[in-house]
Amino acid sequence: MSEALQLPIIDLTSPDRLSTANSIRQACMEHGFFYLVNHGVEEDLVKKVFEQSSKFFSLPVEEKMKFARKNHRGYTPVYAEKLDTSLTTKGDSKESFYIGPLADNLNQWPSGEDLPSWRSTMETYYKKVLSAGTKLISLIALALKLDEDFFEKVGALNEPSAFLRMLHYPGESSSEEIYGASAHSDYGMITLLVTDGVPGLQVCWDKSKQPQVWEDVPSMSGAFIVNIGDMMERWTNCLFR
Repeated sequence: MSEALQLPIIDLTSPDRLSTANSIRQACMEHGFFYLVNHGVEEDLVKKVFEQSSKFFSLPVEEKMKFARKNHRGYTPVYAEKLDTSLTTKGDSKESFYIGPLADNLNQWPSGEDLPSWRSTMETYYKKVLSAGTKLISLIALALKLDEDFFEKVGALNEPSAFLRMLHYPGESSSEEIYGASAHSDYGMITLLVTDGVPGLQVCWDKSKQPQVWEDVPSMSGAFIVNIGDMMERWTNCLFR
């Protein structure tokens, strides 16, 4: 039986940036996860994103497949992905929709007639979360004992390859052991995750330990769950992981 993980809480608006950076450093070394509060993304907007996401995933499969993923943008159906390739199952029980950088015109947008508020809601949310992520990255630089504008100076934020991904887990019953999202690590720099409160997210901090210990990550109202990705782990020589 898994245990509930007690994660640190990071306040993005704290005036004591050095203390906040030290808290991030400790969180990234000990857990690789933390909660982010006062991030500037309004609760009403988050609610609208979930509403619009639900409307899309409620469409018939043939309608959703009109936006089948290409250029890493668009829809992927249930079982199309299997994050843990060592499993013998048919795939993960989830469907998703990817939205990438807004400036490159590669995103796929549902019709304004079918989902009139979809595009405006997602674009607004994308910009807000990107802004929060950019502010957080400056604190991560401080947490690494670097100048807070380090990532900006090296050009890492010039054209950030940030992706927004909506996920829907149907929760189908099956005699086969199927995961919504099987064991994996995220490949990017950082992930900012928000849930609708339904439990299911788990963390295994020490992947080499046998048997592996998986801990539940409870959702926190008004907070993002932030986790360190493979790129950040590699950049820091496994200091943050």
